[in-house]
Amino acid sequence: MKIWQLGRMAVGVLSVMLLSGCAGLLIGGTAVGVSVVHDRRTTGTLVDDQTIELKVYGALNGELPPGNRINATSYNGVVLLTGEVISEEARQKAEVATRNIVPPVREVFNELVVGPPDSLSTRSNDAFLTTKVKTALFQIKIADFDPTRVKVVTERSVVYLMGLVRPNEADASANVASQVSGVRQVVTLFEFIN
Repeated sequence: MKIWQLGRMAVGVLSVMLLSGCAGLLIGGTAVGVSVVHDRRTTGTLVDDQTIELKVYGALNGELPPGNRINATSYNGVVLLTGEVISEEARQKAEVATRNIVPPVREVFNELVVGPPDSLSTRSNDAFLTTKVKTALFQIKIADFDPTRVKVVTERSVVYLMGLVRPNEADASANVASQVSGVRQVVTLFEFIN
């Protein structure tokens, strides 16, 4: 088969995939493949973290009354709970339900606040701050440091940093994040590697 025939065949296969709705799978698979290359977690751990997050949401929807706004972020089996709950009892139930998730959750950081859900403007500001912090992390000039390895979660202008990092990377990340305009506090939940 000639090169131009292979090219036409590849274009044909790609066209069929795009027309049949497989674009998300193709594009999503590529995105996952790229993130695995940069991540210090194994592929299995990445999948476990995604599974943990989904199971946390499922468990919380089944066990808690309506009116809560909870975000669950899993990184290397460590879960960060952020958002608002309607009572201290709901806050505690959320933590217990999260600790019982399989694949095993190694640790839970319960940063849930008892109170009404944040406004849309507060959540929008948090999303904006997350973007600003992620962008600022690219200023760090340390050998082998990849800013995409730092998970950034923002809630009520408090920035939480997660990831598998070296101590100097953690210090630099926290320092850079703390200098971003609008950040009220930086909480580091890093795990250290050699």
